[in-house]
Formats: sequence, structure tokens, C-alpha cells
Amino acid sequence: MAEIIQRDGTWAFDGTSVRITPGLHRSVPLFRQTYGEITVPLEAVAGIVYEPERRRGRLRMRLREGADPLLHATGGRLPDPADPYRLTVDVDRSGVAEYLAEEIRHALLLDQVPGEPTKAYLLPGPPVPVSVRSSDGTVSFDGTQVRIDWADTSDRVKRATGPRMINIGDVVRVEWLPNSGLEDGFLRFVTRETVFSKLPAEKDPYALDLWGNVSRDLLTALVATAVTARLPHPSARAGAEREPAREQDGAYGDATRGRGLAASVPPPSDHHDVLLRRLRELGELHRDGVLTDEEFARTKAVVLRGF
Repeated sequence: MAEIIQRDGTWAFDGTSVRITPGLHRSVPLFRQTYGEITVPLEAVAGIVYEPERRRGRLRMRLREGADPLLHATGGRLPDPADPYRLTVDVDRSGVAEYLAEEIRHALLLDQVPGEPTKAYLLPGPPVPVSVRSSDGTVSFDGTQVRIDWADTSDRVKRATGPRMINIGDVVRVEWLPNSGLEDGFLRFVTRETVFSKLPAEKDPYALDLWGNVSRDLLTALVATAVTARLPHPSARAGAEREPAREQDGAYGDATRGRGLAASVPPPSDHHDVLLRRLRELGELHRDGVLTDEEFARTKAVVLRGF
């Protein structure tokens, strides 16, 4: 076994997989500590390199495209310290780092691991249930449904719509951008009905606006990854997204073709009272001047879609 132990974490290679364990030092980002240990099967690895520097070096592992839901969900936007596939190496351990990298490269050649994109996720992502409290509210995922509970500081339009529940089967994709401290980030759940929505994250009831504590908001990537891991794989998603459009054209004809409109489905009877109460609350907010005409119309449409 080849192994390197550093303050930031430990990488161990046993010939078939690389086990990455985050370090316990306070300098290790909260995201890495929370995400926990990752076991990367050799067939998910595209390459590895050790980059020596004057004071410290760096191990970088590159995974095959489509192998890891974390990389797909975050789109390469994780800050370097939070990236689990980078390890800072003390200069006196550079020899060990080079040996580990060589062992992995040798195994890739022996096993003839292909470099092309995978057709399925080879890593599972974080376990569920998972829940994260962010600057805009708390987002939870239990494996079948996403729930967003808005914070007191959330936009009034979001709070007027109440908690947002999204079934995993309604999610088309997850969009995530980290809060950098200089610019806001967001976590957005794009559904079949909101795929053409242009609402900014601060007003979108299907999105969390990330503007507060950078370390805390970064944890929303856990939920983004857990949901992404349970969506169709990117290799199959293009065809899956085209299919509903064809079905819609056939079902509703020219009246809805090309405009992204969905069928109007009556709400279940047991939701009827909740729907009426929510609409009544929105009407009161509108009459009191809390919601503008535009905000009232837009929020009412979102509530009706949710039911």
C-alpha cells in the first residue's frame, strides 16, 4: 500500500482504490470535514500529478468526466482548499507524494483504465438524509424530496410562498455557484416547470441565495451533490430532457408547442384547503402593499404550480 499523511488529510492507495480522508487540523475547511472520507475506485481516475513548489507541493487527482456527482454538481467551482482531490504536501514528503502518484499511474496502465467519460456515476456522493442551514434558509434532502424552509431574512416573495417541497422526479438539474464573499452564490433546483424561469436567485422560490457565511454556505454543495447523484446521469440526461418536450407537443398540440407550457393538473383534494389559505395570504399581502402587482402575479403563479 502507498500512503501519504499530511496535515490536510491522508491519501492511501491499495491497488484498487484511493481512500481520501480529510485531516483534523483546524485549517481544513468545514466542507472537507463534513463531506468526510471518499473512496475513489481506480476506474474513476483519469490521472494524477505531483506539482513541486519551493515551500510546499501539491498532489492533484483528475477523475474521469461523469464519474463523480460532486464534481458534476459543483462544476469545478469548489475553492482549492475545499477540493478533496487536491492535497498540500510538505516539501520533506515530496518523495512519498511522487511515489504515490507513480503507483497510481502504473496501476492505471496495468488495468488499462479508459480516459473517456463514464456512463454512470462511479462514486455515490454524500449519504442522505442531509440538511444544511444557509444564509437564505435551510435546505434538506431525504433521498426523494427536497425541502426549503426560508429564513427570516429571505425575500418577502419567497416567504410568502411558504416552505418549498420538490420531488426528486420533478428536478431536471441542479445549479450551484459558491458564495465567494465578494459575489453572491446560489443553489437552484430547476424543474420541468421552471426550466425557462429567469428569476434572480434572491426572488426565485426554487433557489437559495447564498450571501452570508462563506464556509457555511459552501455546505449547500452537499445537498447539490446528493440530489445530482440521484438524477439521470449526464450521458443520458440530454435524451431524457428532449422526451418531455416531444410528449408535450403531442399532448397539447400547437397551442403550447415551443412555449414551454405544461398541462394544468388539478391539485389533490387534500391540498385544496392549503392552496386556498396560501392564496388568501398572498391576497392580503397584495392589498396591504407588501407585494407589488408584478410580485403578486408571479408569486401566485409559483404557488399554483407548486400545487
